[in-house]
Amino acid sequence: MQPFTLLIKPSGSDCNLNCRYCFYKCRYKIGQTEQRMSEQVLEKLVKDYLKLRFPTCGFAWQGGEPTLMGAEFFEKVIELQKQYGGAGQVVCNSLQTNGILLDEKWCRLLSRNKFLVGISLDGPKELHDDYRLDHSGRGTFDRVMRAIETCKRYNVAWNILVLLNDRNVQQPDALFDFFVEHKMKYLQLIPCVENDPRTGQLAEFSVSPEQYGEFLCRLFDRWYEYGPARLSIRDFDSMLNYYVNGAHTMCVFDKRCSDYIVIEYNGDAFACDFFVEPRWRLGNIFEQPIEALAGGAKKREFSRQKELLCSRCLACRHLQMCRGGCLKDRLAGNEGAFGRQSYLCGSYKRFFEHSLGRFMEIAAALKRTMGCTSDL
Repeated sequence: MQPFTLLIKPSGSDCNLNCRYCFYKCRYKIGQTEQRMSEQVLEKLVKDYLKLRFPTCGFAWQGGEPTLMGAEFFEKVIELQKQYGGAGQVVCNSLQTNGILLDEKWCRLLSRNKFLVGISLDGPKELHDDYRLDHSGRGTFDRVMRAIETCKRYNVAWNILVLLNDRNVQQPDALFDFFVEHKMKYLQLIPCVENDPRTGQLAEFSVSPEQYGEFLCRLFDRWYEYGPARLSIRDFDSMLNYYVNGAHTMCVFDKRCSDYIVIEYNGDAFACDFFVEPRWRLGNIFEQPIEALAGGAKKREFSRQKELLCSRCLACRHLQMCRGGCLKDRLAGNEGAFGRQSYLCGSYKRFFEHSLGRFMEIAAALKRTMGCTSDL
């Protein structure tokens, strides 16, 4: 079968922060007690996944906040991976965290075991602390920056995840200057597009298509002028990979949603991080083999939803680049069918028109560097 990655929620939706825009705390909650993965569930998922003998096995630890499990939990993770991994099998671990608990003990563990750590940071203090608050209502910027410094001291591989909301999306220059000033060279940018569960309408902290389109264009201009080789922005890297190799590295722009499954703290499996809900529950790792969950009828049904394109998408000259965008953005503002036009369609059209020529220019230079003469 095709290799897939595990996106694991060892602490479910539990978190030590109370970010006002958090989508996951409003999602389907499994049980009402503290959510923590047991050693039994952990061993089951590690053993069953590694026995598939994929050449590379990816464990992406997310939340909620996965560091609530404690460093000892991840020591056990490494022990089990060594126990059940096969000769020559590459095992990769990544950890997405708010950074609050990352102290010297954590960073020694993460560095020693070559974890790639994603740290959530929404820009300078005044922008980050708009929404990323603890349960006492205090901002978290200073604590996150201390965690980043600790990661640097212990040579932890780290990158930055930025959630673009209605406020920081209006400040592309401030964000760019901040990240360059602090030598943050690897960025992921995720537009916040969420429905308010009380009204079913878009939440007030969501970006607008106009804002996001303007942001992408301005950020691209700054990135192009600064030097693409000096700063990695995941969205831009994915587009370059498409122009060079004919394939995206982001599921947002892929033809199908099929490269990972979500494993919750109790072993429940879901089709996508944005659809941890009863409709898209695949089963449980104690009920079915993990490969059956990843390749079963429910997962295939979900993956095919990406192909339900509206007539405007089918007639769009950017179809091969966009593929209709992320499924969750097709449901923005209502709970309609997946065959709708993406809420962010206008953003992407504007951006593609703005950047297309220069992306092709950069891609051509990369092909020459690699000695590649084929054209897409």
